[in-house]
Amino acid sequence: MIRLHVIAEGPTEETFVKELLAPHLLEGGVVAGPILIGKNGGDVSYSRLKRDSVLYLKSDPTAYCTTFVDYYGLGRGFPAKDRIGVHDPPGDKKRKLEDAIHADIQETLGKRYDASHFIPYVQMYEFEGLLFSDPARLAAGIGERDLARGFQSILDAFPTPEHINDDRTTAPSRRVTALCPGYSKEFQGNLAALEIGLAAIRSACPLFHEWVGRLERLGK
Repeated sequence: MIRLHVIAEGPTEETFVKELLAPHLLEGGVVAGPILIGKNGGDVSYSRLKRDSVLYLKSDPTAYCTTFVDYYGLGRGFPAKDRIGVHDPPGDKKRKLEDAIHADIQETLGKRYDASHFIPYVQMYEFEGLLFSDPARLAAGIGERDLARGFQSILDAFPTPEHINDDRTTAPSRRVTALCPGYSKEFQGNLAALEIGLAAIRSACPLFHEWVGRLERLGK
């Protein structure tokens, strides 16, 4: 069995890993365990992410480590973020940021540790973006079936759920709360994710699908 530490942004991502991602990866021999960034989650500054990543890579060198944090709302100090254009495609933003994170972690670890065991992943643009993979099931999952048409109209304006932008007023979570003011990310967000299912999310979100595929290959 391959061990995988998943540094998660918050309780929502932690639950998503436990309930959807980990059971799927276990089928291929990968044991994934989520760990909240800084132990308590929140405040996704680069110093906290780097500290946790280096800690787990050094303390458990035979295991792998990945991250699960949102691009929207990233905190201070992330390498290369100031060189990413506002209008760059989501995939380009993600790759530039992840490549810079990996290079910095590799330099910090030194030659004694295998940097290939570190797989940075930044969710474009936010966890709620994944939920737009199936607007009808999103509406059903949060107990508001009549909102399906509104969620669908949002998705129709973008090539994929991962293109739904990261402005303070139009980020995926803000779009959900605009239609459902009482939306609870930690509770309803994961109910919706379970309703949609991992397969549907992967089908609609190619960047997320690519990440899951890399994690699957660890078991092979």
